[in-house]
Amino acid sequence: MDRKEHPQRMSQNKFSFDINARIPNQLGRAGTIHTPHGDIQTPAFMCVGTHGHVKFLSMEDLHAIGAQAMLSNGYHLRNISPTIAQEGGLAKWSGWNGPTLTDSGGFQVMSLGSGIGKVVSMEREKEVVNTPKKERLALVQEDGIQFFDPFTQQEDFIGPKESMEIQCRIGADIHMAFDELTSLADTYDYNKEALERTERWAQISLDVHKQHRDDLGYRQSLYGVLQGGRWEDLRRSTAKKMGQMDFDGYGLGGAFLKSSLGDILTWCNEELPEHKPRHLLGLSRPDDILIGVENGADTFDCVAPSREARHGRIYTKHGYYSLARQACQDCHEPLEVGCDCPTCQQGYTQSQLRQMMKSEDPKVREQYFRLSTIHNLRFTIRMMEEVRQAILDGTFQEYKEQFLKDYYGTKKKADSKS
Repeated sequence: MDRKEHPQRMSQNKFSFDINARIPNQLGRAGTIHTPHGDIQTPAFMCVGTHGHVKFLSMEDLHAIGAQAMLSNGYHLRNISPTIAQEGGLAKWSGWNGPTLTDSGGFQVMSLGSGIGKVVSMEREKEVVNTPKKERLALVQEDGIQFFDPFTQQEDFIGPKESMEIQCRIGADIHMAFDELTSLADTYDYNKEALERTERWAQISLDVHKQHRDDLGYRQSLYGVLQGGRWEDLRRSTAKKMGQMDFDGYGLGGAFLKSSLGDILTWCNEELPEHKPRHLLGLSRPDDILIGVENGADTFDCVAPSREARHGRIYTKHGYYSLARQACQDCHEPLEVGCDCPTCQQGYTQSQLRQMMKSEDPKVREQYFRLSTIHNLRFTIRMMEEVRQAILDGTFQEYKEQFLKDYYGTKKKADSKS
């Protein structure tokens, strides 16, 4: 891949999606998403820049690792959205100038309410329990979510109308409709109630979005978000309804067990229109990505590669390891032999990076955060490049089997369990 900085230009005014190749007898495909700020070759991983930038990385760093798109957060950017609009929208304001996506803020708001934390649990053994209602910082109402913002120490409110107005001011190329996220602790009956509310909010999101999608001089697009927990009837029903609505693509979300991922994606994507792209929200483990691709997901995002890098978890084609382990103290090899990321190519060793990670100097630690984040994100992006090429070559199944064998091997039950 040529990882030189791509042209910073507005490629076209409207959004579209082309399918370039398909995985035989599966729902997966390789495609191209066309946006006003450039194309996204799919399957693709979107780097998470919550506040309009990836922590500790410059925009030049993102281009150097082959990043195609950046996902930012409508909740965190809502209070400065007027400023972003005045400066021409997220791509221009951030300096990224490539394809961008914002989520609705619904996940962040609901995490205040149910206590589900910063990621959705996919493990039954964690005994997921919602926060008691009287202790919640967010309460669901018919027209949106009332919540207490721990950052501003003030009461606030976001509904589908507010979310669309916020996102259209931020001006990403792709937005997510406002939805209600449930947790593993919620019952079937509550999921059904929440799903009906999400579907009503979807229509409001569409109506408000159409009023503002051209406000910044280029067409901003909207994905509908599918919920429904782990129940097939709810997933298929909402996919049929959403598929008939005028969305540009779809976000596949919700809390469910890891073992159900393939089934849930199949239920959704068998019902959704084939000619529109689908984004799998918040997953980045290699096995999850490969299952996602195989079952029809086109784009992915997750904070895990960068967050885990900062804590010393290093990704390699043979699984991950902890830089804190004693073996790294005197190791003069790069983070991964043969890796094409700038960190490894510049000759940084495991020993050097371990020392930087443990340094008491904040500036040295920040340098470590940058270098390790570069490595983990490049690993994930490179994997997506290989997956796309395998689909184009007609060798996806062979690639998948070999990758999983190399990455997990016998370590899956021990060190590399996700």
